[in-house]
Amino acid sequence: MTRKWLIALSALALLAAAVLAVRLLRAPEAAAVTVRVAPLVRSLQFSARVATASRVDVGATVTGRVLQVLVAEGAQVKRGDPLVRLESDELQAALAQAQASERQSSARLVGLRNTGRSGAQAALAQTDSVVVAAAADLQRTRELVAQGFLSPARLDESQRALAVAQAQQAGAQAQRSAISDQGSDIQQAQAQLALARAASSAARARLEQALLSAPADAKVLDRLVEPGQIVQPGRALVSLALAGAPQLVAQADERFLEQLQVGQPVTVIADAFPGQRFTARVQSIAPLVDAQRGAVEVKFSLPQGAPTFLREDMTLSVEVETGRRDSALVVPASALRDPAQASPPAGMVWIASGGRVEQRRVKLGLRTLDAVEVTEGLAAGDTVLIGPAPAPGARVRADTTGATVKGARRPADDAGSAMTNAIGR
Repeated sequence: MTRKWLIALSALALLAAAVLAVRLLRAPEAAAVTVRVAPLVRSLQFSARVATASRVDVGATVTGRVLQVLVAEGAQVKRGDPLVRLESDELQAALAQAQASERQSSARLVGLRNTGRSGAQAALAQTDSVVVAAAADLQRTRELVAQGFLSPARLDESQRALAVAQAQQAGAQAQRSAISDQGSDIQQAQAQLALARAASSAARARLEQALLSAPADAKVLDRLVEPGQIVQPGRALVSLALAGAPQLVAQADERFLEQLQVGQPVTVIADAFPGQRFTARVQSIAPLVDAQRGAVEVKFSLPQGAPTFLREDMTLSVEVETGRRDSALVVPASALRDPAQASPPAGMVWIASGGRVEQRRVKLGLRTLDAVEVTEGLAAGDTVLIGPAPAPGARVRADTTGATVKGARRPADDAGSAMTNAIGR
């Protein structure tokens, strides 16, 4: 019995030694992937919002109390349609007073030109006749004084009478000149009339400002006031989105600015309607970078029209396709054994060849976060090691089971598929 146990134990020891020897002689295993030709798409994903090309806040230019709000949120309005009406009793009274002053000034000017001129002409004619009579009387008085019939004192009186008549004549002439077209009285009356008309225009303009109207065809986004409220100049009362095609606006991380170009295709998903994808295009890229956020504003147009469910300021997820290879040799980005050189783009990979690790310098093309295109240095079917592996020259067993290249193919119908180079929301 003891001998049989010894034989069994010896056999087990020999078997264990054989297994250990096989394991020691067997090459170590390393994860690997087979290089293959596949489509490669690089894209950027970030959040965007819906915005109209022009958004206007309509506010009051006079202080007043709101009498009526004539529109509701979501209403479509035409240019000139009334939006808000303010109380205007005081403004109407001011206009009536200004118009009365204007009529008074106009009547004075008309009176000067008609009755005033007639009176001045009659007064001048009267003074002319008085001067003629006084001059004749003076001449007779001189003759009579010379003949001794009148005293010299009578001559002085005639001379004074003529001087008074001449002074009255000069005054009448000045009055007639004052009410001529270029005269001072007419000029003053015209200035007063112009001032009264300006006051009427100002009062009329203030009265018109009591009714706020739409500056253009638009959609009412928000009404910010209710009847009875006192409003001040400059305060927004109604927010409008002017008619026009909506835009999508996003803030993209400046690190990816090099990848963005005008005209790139965009896939858009509304957070509220995840099953209704639509397309857009990069319309413009802002020339300035926001220094606080390190982001650049990107705008997208909708060449096929906006879906009906879009709303102002709605949040969207946009994916911009920044690079595509319909057929490329693709390897995982994790296969690169050293930092890829920027210019020219190159890197180092380890491949399994003949049961041993071989170091291979490769040239790179399009890159995503997960995958990279190899333009030189590899061929389809090569086995590239990923993750921990023996050093170059050592024996290795490549394990390709379950290894795939992420990002090499992105199903078009998978709305929830991962998007590379994600700029976090």
